[in-house]
Amino acid sequence: MTEPPFDTFLAASAGVAGALIGLLFVAVSVAQERLTSEHANQAHRLRASAALTSFGNALAIALFGLVPGIGLRGPAFVVGLLGLLFVAASLMSLIRVRQSHPVPPRDVLFLAGQLVVFVLQLYFALRLFSAGGDEGAAQGILVLVIVCFFIGIGRSWELVGGPSIGFGHELIALVRARRREDDGE
Repeated sequence: MTEPPFDTFLAASAGVAGALIGLLFVAVSVAQERLTSEHANQAHRLRASAALTSFGNALAIALFGLVPGIGLRGPAFVVGLLGLLFVAASLMSLIRVRQSHPVPPRDVLFLAGQLVVFVLQLYFALRLFSAGGDEGAAQGILVLVIVCFFIGIGRSWELVGGPSIGFGHELIALVRARRREDDGE
């Protein structure tokens, strides 16, 4: 069982994960043609799957963490392993389709982020297996739940085609525009 302060966090996280999964299903139904058509881009499918994996990871840890006698270590370990399998399958999928659908670097970066999350999650779960009262390991898992929310939100945003305005992107656009102006003069 988790410590009482964690119970509040886990209950709130379960609610957040459930709501985000519901919104993801709405986004998938809106973007269904982009995901299921014969010529659908594998990156879109990967984004939807990555968001669901992140939200599902957070939901599983939160719900099982609330069950008396179960705690965080078992669920964090199992869904961490499942997450690693998802990352491996995603990479194989991207390798398989890279000739017909180039992979945006951002998709690889998100997968790398998920890989780091799942490896850390396994590490913290193993720490809990060896020392059940390791509050730092439990807090590490809970922080990763929050990170999963942000990864899932980012993937969902990309899935629905939300605008991407970032510092690096805008800096490169500014430099290119400046070069075009200089070449035109």
